[in-house]
Amino acid sequence: MTKEKTLAMIKTYLRAAAAAVAALFIANPDQPLKNYFAAGLAAIAGPLLKALDSKESAFGIGADK
Repeated sequence: MTKEKTLAMIKTYLRAAAAAVAALFIANPDQPLKNYFAAGLAAIAGPLLKALDSKESAFGIGADK
C-alpha cells in the first residue's frame, strides 16, 4: 500500500471517530470522558477490521497493490 493510500485511510478513520464523538457530545454533553473514547474506538473498529482482513480486496492487507 502506498503512503498516500495509508494517509487517506487514516484520515477516514479519524473522520469517523470525530463524527461519532461529536454525535455523542451533541446528544448528551455531560458524558464522562471515557464514553467519548469508547465512541471513537467503536467508530473505527469496523473499517480497521476490514483493513486487517486478508480476503478483502478493497483496501488493507488483501488489497491489490
